[in-house]
Amino acid sequence: MGGEDALLPVEPVFLKSLRDHVYSLVRDAIVSGRLKGGEKLNERQLASQLGISTTPLKEALRVLEAEGLVRSEPRRGIYVTFNAAQAEEMMLARAAIESMIARQAAKRVNEDQIARMRALLVEMRVGLETVDVLQLIALNERFHNVIHEASGCDYLRRLQSGQNIYNHTARLSVLSEERERFLAVEEHEAIASAIAAREPDLAERLMRDHVIRSGEKHLVRVSQAGN
Repeated sequence: MGGEDALLPVEPVFLKSLRDHVYSLVRDAIVSGRLKGGEKLNERQLASQLGISTTPLKEALRVLEAEGLVRSEPRRGIYVTFNAAQAEEMMLARAAIESMIARQAAKRVNEDQIARMRALLVEMRVGLETVDVLQLIALNERFHNVIHEASGCDYLRRLQSGQNIYNHTARLSVLSEERERFLAVEEHEAIASAIAAREPDLAERLMRDHVIRSGEKHLVRVSQAGN
């Protein structure tokens, strides 16, 4: 066998998955500071590191440019534009959105959602002992998702979903430290208690403080990576 009929064309779904995967990897490297603000990107070198052709990389970079994380300059190349100042803006935006979501959750939460939050907190406490950072991040995200669901805020949830990759990267950075893992769980417990007690003012304040505190920790790391 062989010749022109030896291989079938790659299904579009696999091409899309590759584009998305490359986008996520490059975006994560930018947001974490591994690719530094002002750095010129060598497309061939990056494609070689990823083990791919330049086509899916170019497609990923177009999306990242639309998000404001890179800038294309004619005849000069592509440069990383994300820096500590932009990371701070994203953190403040998340703090504003998440705190309002928590406020509304405290008004609308039901008993099933309260039970799910508490069950996740128990799993987080167990996770502190096993030191499985990725599992803690997954539990963290599930905890926030229950609050989002309880809030009933469809518009705010859509705004928040645009920051999911940044949020995941920030959590990975912050929760790699033992002290931060314990602080995060304690803060989650306080937020859950305020929501369960249906105290919107307190839930809003605790969530804002939680996001800003952990976000500032990530900002330090982004700044250090950029030096």
